[in-house]
Amino acid sequence: MKKIIYALALASLSAMACTGGNNYKITGVVKGATDGDSVFIQNRVNREFIKVASAVIKNGNFIFEGRQDSAVNRYFYYAKGEKKYRTDFFLENGNIYASLAEDSIVGTSSNDIYHAFKSKMNAINKKESDIYASMQSASLTEEQKKAKEAEMNELDKKMMATISESIDENISNVVGIHLLKSFSYYLDYEQLEKVLAKVPAKFQKNSDIVQMKELVKTAKVTAVGQKFTDFTMLTPEGKTTKLSNFAGKGKYVLVDFWASWCGPCRKEMPNLVKLYAQFKDKGFEIVGVSLDKSKKNWTDAISALNISWPQMSDLKYWDCEGAKLYTVRSIPHTVLIDKDGKIIARGLTGEDLQNKLAELLK
Repeated sequence: MKKIIYALALASLSAMACTGGNNYKITGVVKGATDGDSVFIQNRVNREFIKVASAVIKNGNFIFEGRQDSAVNRYFYYAKGEKKYRTDFFLENGNIYASLAEDSIVGTSSNDIYHAFKSKMNAINKKESDIYASMQSASLTEEQKKAKEAEMNELDKKMMATISESIDENISNVVGIHLLKSFSYYLDYEQLEKVLAKVPAKFQKNSDIVQMKELVKTAKVTAVGQKFTDFTMLTPEGKTTKLSNFAGKGKYVLVDFWASWCGPCRKEMPNLVKLYAQFKDKGFEIVGVSLDKSKKNWTDAISALNISWPQMSDLKYWDCEGAKLYTVRSIPHTVLIDKDGKIIARGLTGEDLQNKLAELLK
């Protein structure tokens, strides 16, 4: 569901731009906190949160002061007992006012724009959550369920439109660049290439923009219609293996990018187990590529999920070489390769994958 992706996307990498003013002063409150508690400012590097500053709450408020040469996306973090807040904002010169419980950070240009965007998204997310909760009722008829699913689909479309419009409206400022990075995986690579063409010159050397351009370039090499790109990894037994040991050998091969820590991957796995049993004797093979870090977690999951097809991994998490070559931005992700080694589909799961294989392997 888009709301889940939205929540994850708000914890994305930083983006930068020049900003005016001489210094910043952040004045904030944390509902339910007591004097003597600490609030932290964090950066996020390689998906890990790193503390960069701290302030002690006095007289109900916390204050950060300093100078910031360029606007950067950072996070406020507070944790005590069961109470925990982490919300991102733009650290830039000027007066910033923060209320962590309300996820309200305003006062400077970038934060005002970002707050307005998050308010729209949170409102949509709240409606989706309410509908989802109501769909759990056993008393709903099939017609009522379909009506609620239609409502969810419309809200998803509204969320996508809000993201797209916000990126377009702010492509010339730091917020637009941050949103583009945060939600780029909503866009296919053709769409992403078009949006990147709109990025003004002052952001062309931004590391996130450079990285996205490289992704687009790499994606063209492994797009549908191209011959598969080979890579080498290790099996669970520690032996070297290649994708070319399977692909282009006269079978349809599904490359499944997954990980033991990925909930949606584990949810999809029973479907792959069923499809493998159904089609493995009809010219079909699956090759699993794990984005795990722990070999034990990987091998335990293989056993627990009844995976019987070939597996490989370099245990590099999101730095997985195979995932990079195939520009995998979220998992599970599949790449379907025909008998001759040509990529014929990407991203097929569930019923869509079932129908495609039934069509190919009659």
